[in-house]
Amino acid sequence: MSDPAPHFSFLGGRLALDFANDLGPSPDFSWDELLHFLLATEVISAERSAQLLSLPDGDPHSASTLLVKARRLHNALQLSFAAMLRGDLAPRAAVEPINEVLRITEGHDELISNSSNHSAWRVEFVAREDGLDWLLAAIARSGAEIIAEGSAAPLRMCSNPACGLFFYDTSRTHRRRWCSMARCGNRHKVAAFSRRHAAAGRA
Repeated sequence: MSDPAPHFSFLGGRLALDFANDLGPSPDFSWDELLHFLLATEVISAERSAQLLSLPDGDPHSASTLLVKARRLHNALQLSFAAMLRGDLAPRAAVEPINEVLRITEGHDELISNSSNHSAWRVEFVAREDGLDWLLAAIARSGAEIIAEGSAAPLRMCSNPACGLFFYDTSRTHRRRWCSMARCGNRHKVAAFSRRHAAAGRA
């Protein structure tokens, strides 16, 4: 791919949350960035990614149409998750781009071997590969499942105001505050310690 491979954090715990987090706060990601994400999350294979890389040159209309849908889906998920965190329903206008992908994509659930653990299986949505909308099907389905949970969804946003990442809180107490301890939790602890130490020095 022509762009350097981006670093993805994958701290959301759900595909739709990682999509909303890792492609940035604004939906201006590129075709290459979208393909990097789909490859990193195993939505597409390396072989399929290589085939799709040249699509903007060979079929610019199809590539542009899919990128627009991906950006709309990204924005819709961010708006929906933000509304849920405020205690509101996901707005109908934000749900429509999600339904648009779900509506035109056919597929089925299938047992897939975990690449990291070949003795384990997981259920994964496998879309029918007519057209390109299937590339977004698993993301849209993941987002729809979270939205359908409503107020019962353990959806959180990192407590670091400079972070803003969404995550699905599967901790035992459901009181997780940080996207990760390494990224934000430890920084908060170090900053709090420094403030206390500075205050003690002035006392």
